[in-house]
Amino acid sequence: MRAIITGGAGFIGSALARHTASQLNWETCVYDKLTYAGHLSSLAPVADSPCFTFVQADICDRESLDLAFARCDPDVVFHLAAESHVDRSITNAGAFVETNVMGTFHVLEAARAHWEKLSGARRYAFRIVHVSTDEVYGSLGPSGLFAETTAYDPRSPYSASKAGADHLANAWHHTYGLPVVVTNCSNNYGPYQLPEKLIPLVILNTIEGRAIPVYGDGKNVRDWLYVDDHVEALCLVASAGQPGRTYNVGGRNERTNLEVVHRICDVLDQIAPASSSHRDKIQFVTDRPGHDRRYAIDATRLETELGWRARDTFETGLEKTIRWYIESQAWWAPLRNAGIGKQRLGVLGADAVT
Repeated sequence: MRAIITGGAGFIGSALARHTASQLNWETCVYDKLTYAGHLSSLAPVADSPCFTFVQADICDRESLDLAFARCDPDVVFHLAAESHVDRSITNAGAFVETNVMGTFHVLEAARAHWEKLSGARRYAFRIVHVSTDEVYGSLGPSGLFAETTAYDPRSPYSASKAGADHLANAWHHTYGLPVVVTNCSNNYGPYQLPEKLIPLVILNTIEGRAIPVYGDGKNVRDWLYVDDHVEALCLVASAGQPGRTYNVGGRNERTNLEVVHRICDVLDQIAPASSSHRDKIQFVTDRPGHDRRYAIDATRLETELGWRARDTFETGLEKTIRWYIESQAWWAPLRNAGIGKQRLGVLGADAVT
């Protein structure tokens, strides 16, 4: 198998690349612009593998895409390249529209040109897996789950741009026959996640003795998915998913943000105790604009049709994640030194909270 992974130097993309290159022995080509979110250090475990190649380029650059497709000759394309932080989208929406909408258009067109040159079994088996988010569905009330049939109702520039990309992916399947499969996942966490996201931010702030910011009342609910479980789902969808189908990927691990923060503090109290409880560092801050109250994924289709199950509970995945950050200062220290995760993003009309 030969795979192209757009955005493969990012958090989920690099986990996927490490898996396909080292565990599955697929010829893996990572295509990444290396913005603030993409780091070659996340690919270090497979950088010397004969199965791995890297292309630094923008998905909005069609010429570079065509060259990468010609060079890598993929059987599957995993499209993960995207601007993906809600807070950043609040103050820089244009970049999200450009990358997530126009970039997806260029990836779909490059994939279509490649697919139309294939024949026989390769053409039949080719897939493009478009990786999206549960945030396109909007906000849930206290009950219910997002299903694949849930109407889209995005609330932030980020989720709106991802919704637009999803619609393009589906349209390219129905109009051109391109064998696209769409996945919508819940909140991922795990090693190599950028320290501006909730879980690594809390872990590193706690380790460094800094305040732990919690938006609003901390009762916003998310369904948490360990990144390696997500990666296994993506590979399964690539091999057995039905073109034109959408598959929701969720961990069935609903937690409020405050519960997540409390759990991190409690684990660190056990394995890296301080003079007082780490919970004492929690600081409630002004909520983010348009903050969705609850997300929760119904992964029944993926579980029943393809037989996928998340291997990690929230507790097991979180402890592995915390221990990885404790042991991996060489990876995250340069990012922290560059200011990532040390200043609040997405604040309108107010000073950032550090």
